[in-house]
Amino acid sequence: MVGAPFRSRAPVGTVVKVLGVETATGAVGAALSIDRSTGVERLRMGGRAHAELLVPLIEEVCSVSGCAVDQLDHVAVDVGPGLFTGLRVGVATAKALAQALGIGASPIASLDALAASAARRLGTAEQAVRVPVVAVVDARRGEVFASAYRFDRVVPATAGRIGSVVDPASVREDRTEPLDPDRLLDWLASLVAGSDRVVVVGDGAVRYRTVLESRGQLDLGLAAEVSVPSPLMVAELAERRLAGGAKALSAEQLVCDYRRPADARMNWERRMPEVAVTDGDLSAR
Repeated sequence: MVGAPFRSRAPVGTVVKVLGVETATGAVGAALSIDRSTGVERLRMGGRAHAELLVPLIEEVCSVSGCAVDQLDHVAVDVGPGLFTGLRVGVATAKALAQALGIGASPIASLDALAASAARRLGTAEQAVRVPVVAVVDARRGEVFASAYRFDRVVPATAGRIGSVVDPASVREDRTEPLDPDRLLDWLASLVAGSDRVVVVGDGAVRYRTVLESRGQLDLGLAAEVSVPSPLMVAELAERRLAGGAKALSAEQLVCDYRRPADARMNWERRMPEVAVTDGDLSAR
């Protein structure tokens, strides 16, 4: 039935081969995670070549892993927020694979993948992350997308977990609208007020590093290292959520999280004359 939830091809508890697709930023990547124990990742800075690079990278990770594309059990894709064209390439590719292979799919937020990578570097299952983490994606046009992750408020015994790891989505505080650097800094100030240190990662943090460094409690030490979402982390988050009981989606259910209109539409609207309706007539103001 169109739109009905899918199950992964492999039964629960068996080896699951999950493909991760990443195109939300200027980077293009693919990864294959097998049963949360083996992973192969390829990541390239794509500029505007997302469409040209993605399929060869998928073929490469499958070849290196000894897994034919038609043996995939599940596909996970970064659905954003991020760059409009890149997101469309990644989600369209994931949808095509899921539909052609008859497998399920998982949407993963770009900001969740960044936060999970940062948390992995900051703590372990035995030692919880003690600081807030803010993931910042460059949205271009002088804006960013951002979310805060309050790992510092997690109670290890009761936190939303996927395996031995806290699921970033369970501790996320979203800003659903794009922010300019000054508004981002104002928002971060409220987080800093309640914590001695806030770790900031993502390519948005790299681009606006000078602005963010004006507030001393913002820790940008991981920003360059965790600058773009990892396709392997995209795959791993999906795999852990599936193991925890999350339902796979069908190809038709995958949608991009754009959070603002496309650049082409915004450019067109800026150039259009305003139109008013008066007594049933249209007239340009």
